[in-house]
Amino acid sequence: MDAITSLEQLEEMLGRPTPGVVETLGRLDGDLIVLGCGGKMGPSLTRMARRALDEAGSKHRVIGVDLFPSPEDEAKLRQVGIETIRCDLLDENQLNALPDAPNVVYMVGMKFSSSENQALTWALNAYLPGQVCRKYRASRITAFSTGNIYGMVPLWSGGSVESDEPKPEGEYAWSALARERVFEHFSRSYGTRVSIIRLNYSNELRYGVLVDIALKVWSGEPVDVTMGAANVIWQADANAMALQTLAYSASPPFVVNIAGPETISVRRVAEQFGRLMSREVKFTGSEAPDALLSNGQLCHQLFGYPRVSVRQLMEWIAAWIMAGGQTLGKPTHFETRDGRF
Repeated sequence: MDAITSLEQLEEMLGRPTPGVVETLGRLDGDLIVLGCGGKMGPSLTRMARRALDEAGSKHRVIGVDLFPSPEDEAKLRQVGIETIRCDLLDENQLNALPDAPNVVYMVGMKFSSSENQALTWALNAYLPGQVCRKYRASRITAFSTGNIYGMVPLWSGGSVESDEPKPEGEYAWSALARERVFEHFSRSYGTRVSIIRLNYSNELRYGVLVDIALKVWSGEPVDVTMGAANVIWQADANAMALQTLAYSASPPFVVNIAGPETISVRRVAEQFGRLMSREVKFTGSEAPDALLSNGQLCHQLFGYPRVSVRQLMEWIAAWIMAGGQTLGKPTHFETRDGRF
């Protein structure tokens, strides 16, 4: 496909469901509520769910819950038939007033500034899941987590698999593991069906590891290669896989990595962006022997390979940045090796 040239085109593509999403959501009973739908991935996942239900001929509601600091973002969701509720989920009364729904996607979490605001990080990442489990104990829950809980593995390893022992480092990773443990506890206690998604890393044209690298190449800044490798996946593919995990929720929880099939070299990606953008590439640091890497074989077996390749995504990103396309201004800090985000 040629370059993506407008925000409207990008948002349409990010919200386009796969046949698997249409089939999965079409056979689930009842409404779907997305908690924390206002982040980087939430709006497109919520729109994808609505489109999938529409294509399946389902009249079930999709309800998006967030603080919605941007009225424009909330309005966009409403325009496509998504009900929205403004809610401070840490307020017990507001949480308990939310409508019941048999299907829940939990996207709440705090990563950036977690080292400066440890208390809020643990409240959102570890305390809130228990409150949500009490509220939605009879529901099916898909909960977002992160590959950061694994810690570093050798570059040659192929990435951490779901059965590996977690070795988190830093407030964010530890609190993310706590989130998983809390969901597991209530899943076992209440019999709540839960899926836990360890994501590593979602990308689109406005943010992500590839965007971080491309922006440095475009601006002439040196690219740090100390974290020498990463996993990336097109955001729409990550969201499609995440929605399909609702059908796999179980007690105790079903756990799956969502990651691209390749281990990408940060240096090679930067060099390729240099060619695509006709820019000289500068580097700093040297590759460490390990990195934060996840193995996505299980998700590929269940849901198929990503529709968009790394090469295609890089071409889209290069064209987008060179054309002055909007970015979110939210660097991933993927190069961080001490767990302090």
